[in-house]
Amino acid sequence: MKNPKLMLETFSKNAGVLCLAPVFVPRRFNTAGRRLRLHPDDYYALGTARGSIKERWFSSVIAAMNGPLAPADEGMSYVDLTGKKDDLFLFKDAVEELGEKIIGKELHKKFGTWPMYSKYFDYDAPLFLHLHLKEEDAQRVGRKGKPEAYYFPPQLNNHPGQFPHTYFGFDPDVSKAEVRQRLEKFETTDNRITELSRAFRLELGTGWYTPPGVVHAPGSYLTYEPQWNSDVNSVYENVVSGEVYPYDFLVENCPEDRKHDLDYVMSLMDWDKNVDPHYRKNWFRPPLISTEDENHVEKWVVYNTGYIAAKELTVFPGKSVVIKDKAAYGCILTQGHGKFGAYDAETAVMLRYGGLSADEYFVSEEAAGNGIRVVNHSLKEPMVILKHFGPNAGDPGASR
Repeated sequence: MKNPKLMLETFSKNAGVLCLAPVFVPRRFNTAGRRLRLHPDDYYALGTARGSIKERWFSSVIAAMNGPLAPADEGMSYVDLTGKKDDLFLFKDAVEELGEKIIGKELHKKFGTWPMYSKYFDYDAPLFLHLHLKEEDAQRVGRKGKPEAYYFPPQLNNHPGQFPHTYFGFDPDVSKAEVRQRLEKFETTDNRITELSRAFRLELGTGWYTPPGVVHAPGSYLTYEPQWNSDVNSVYENVVSGEVYPYDFLVENCPEDRKHDLDYVMSLMDWDKNVDPHYRKNWFRPPLISTEDENHVEKWVVYNTGYIAAKELTVFPGKSVVIKDKAAYGCILTQGHGKFGAYDAETAVMLRYGGLSADEYFVSEEAAGNGIRVVNHSLKEPMVILKHFGPNAGDPGASR
């Protein structure tokens, strides 16, 4: 039930910090990695026609592009106001009600809403080679471009899946004509387009940035993915692990009159970035320490993108820290339990679909600036929190 008064009271009582409810998203393709800490009986909670649950979304004001069977709010976050499901409040509505009080003047003026979200991406097999649209291409179909970044949290990767490598771009010696020849085969045979690409083995505790227009086939580690408010792609690979993808996956985000125009499909690529001979040097993101002392260490794990940023905060056993940030952010616990501001916080061990949790929060810009007190109540384990920001986080190399 929508209750703006209760939402405002909760926001004020908890000093500008909101608890968010878990949001799980099914996908029709691929195989679930089963590392989302979801109950084993719930991976097909929405029925086999929807596919298994493979993603959990955080701080989301947008819906997943998930076909005609998906409800209108699939992928959208809800605020947990009282611990009762009847009192959930759509996070998008909370941002609209609170405006600059929650996201700050800069983001509110520039975007009018919270401009990014993050997710856990949990697939057992590698995903298809695909790209996310550049802003100008997305606008032609009424959507937004999608830069995204990856971080591989050790706490959620008890197994690596089938292929813990990711393909990025094409080998520098590959020509556009070779790529086009593979796309011409999309409806006739396995185009094996990753033969033209290059794979990098993934390293836990590190990450990558993927600009729009760069083809990539994500590997099978569970991945923490901060990204822009968009869910658009173009799939260049038609057969993956024996699963066949229809032509519509290639052109679903093309204008109607360009769906059979391979030159247009090719133009969706940022060619220079795809064949960058120094791809790892430019787009690999090892962690960078932001602050540390005897109580904690905080690292930038997504940075220098111009759009999105993320940190990993670790508070040592029995310790506490008041941590300050420049901008509003969403966050998710990956290990431990204790206090997060006014809230009793705990990492989820086994969630039920549709249930609530105490592991996800959103921090207003004012609260972030004042500082959040984080207390680790564990005797032995660190308390670890991943924090996702928009373009004003003040991260190293930020330029937007």
